Amino acid sequence: MNTAKKAAQLLSSHNIGALFDSVEAFLFDCDGVIWKGDKLIDGVSQTLELLRSKGKKLVFVTNNSMKSRRQYAKKFSSLGISVTEDEIFSSSFAAAMYLKVNNFPIEKKVYVIGGEGIKEELQLAGYTALGGPEDSEKRVELKSNSMFEHDKSVGAVVIGLDPYVNYYKLQYGTLCIRENPGCLFIATNRDAVGHMTDLQEWPGAGCMVAAVCGSTEREPVVVGKPSTFMMDFLLKKFQVSTSKMCMVGDRLDTDILFGQNAGCKTLLVLSGVTNQSTLEDPSNNIQPDYYTSKVSDFLNLLGP
Repeated sequence: MNTAKKAAQLLSSHNIGALFDSVEAFLFDCDGVIWKGDKLIDGVSQTLELLRSKGKKLVFVTNNSMKSRRQYAKKFSSLGISVTEDEIFSSSFAAAMYLKVNNFPIEKKVYVIGGEGIKEELQLAGYTALGGPEDSEKRVELKSNSMFEHDKSVGAVVIGLDPYVNYYKLQYGTLCIRENPGCLFIATNRDAVGHMTDLQEWPGAGCMVAAVCGSTEREPVVVGKPSTFMMDFLLKKFQVSTSKMCMVGDRLDTDILFGQNAGCKTLLVLSGVTNQSTLEDPSNNIQPDYYTSKVSDFLNLLGP
């Protein structure tokens, strides 16, 4: 029996109509699709306007946990794009919602290895968050008879992208997971790399998560893509069936897999981490439905 996946179709004037007409909501990844670092990718603004003018719902689903939904809305605005907080689903928000739906006790604290975005979303959900940026300058004392103290009321450790990760944070998270009974280990995502600047890729959250997997000998619950946890919230909010959604992303193992796991149509753009040779490599078994060079190809293909 032949189980080979059907190769992705290049998006063209011949097939864009069928895709466009069958989709009510477009889900966009952000880094590498909408922007790189703080630089908007050419033509994105006009493309989003075109999709809205045709009555399509737009949703932005990002694994980058550095910002909260409020901070992401501000970033879109600074780049000249109007997006509401309700249209943004970040992995920082997903981490807070995971605790909420699992009835995490409000009196328990959450230790964060990551950015302000995670802390803000946890606080909005009513939780006490420790760590994050405020532990970035802290140092450990590696000498005999020195005891590292940690809060015994921490019931969850949430790890996301942290450019200021250090030994202090790793020890704090490790002790909570290993020593606090029933402590949850949550990863916002496990992306290997990301476009922290527009010219280069940098180590992603997967790097910080792997460090704590190594020290705790535990695997985390992952709430970002490709886990379909965020999709449950999307479906409740937008009331659109996944067969009428299209996930647009630049990563095969997160964005495209997320779309496929949820039953969405999928479109890979080559403006981020995945290039055409990776897509066509025989060892790659994640094939999107369609691929194109960048989001603004919609403008040329759909015409005026």
